[in-house]
Amino acid sequence: MTAERIHLVRHGEVYNPDRVLYERLPGFRLSDDGRRMARAAAEHILSLDRPVSALLSSPLQRTQESSEPLAELLGLEVRLEERVIEPTNVFAGMRMSRALRKPWNWHHLRRPSLPSWGEPYSQVVDRMHAALDEAWHGTHSGDVVIVSHQAPIWLTHLSVAGLPLPHDPRTRRCALSSVTSFERHGDVWREVAYAEPAPLQDAVDVGAV
Repeated sequence: MTAERIHLVRHGEVYNPDRVLYERLPGFRLSDDGRRMARAAAEHILSLDRPVSALLSSPLQRTQESSEPLAELLGLEVRLEERVIEPTNVFAGMRMSRALRKPWNWHHLRRPSLPSWGEPYSQVVDRMHAALDEAWHGTHSGDVVIVSHQAPIWLTHLSVAGLPLPHDPRTRRCALSSVTSFERHGDVWREVAYAEPAPLQDAVDVGAV
């Protein structure tokens, strides 16, 4: 037996008044709105009326905080999963609009298809698929919920859809506290649902790598 469905949940809004790329830097917690968004995502998962057997989270603070309402509503303990963490980025801690004005930073943009500014897209996909495969085969029944980040979730979507991995980060369909769901048939993953249960018009969605 295997799992039945895997839901990739993005974390909620982060308290980031300086609007920097927070990457894997410590101390970036959810805002008050972010906590409400995380709760809405958890309530959405509960409303699906599907048995959930496992709850995993990236080890970063914002994802662990986003997993708290899921743990409460689903009655599960959170297991940390390093492989679903945010990618690395050389611009961590910087405000992109300012960093790109400095000529000495331009060489980091020389190969956007890799990308040259951070962890290669293919490496992110490989570790995400490894985490999903292990969760799928390691769960005897029910669904698995994994709380992760925008880039890993979107790259998983692109790889499952057979689309090129290079992309403009501004075009990602992966809103704060969104839920992207996948099933595996044989050796093939497919995306089966996408939901945005916590739409906040005033939410600040900056800082993702």
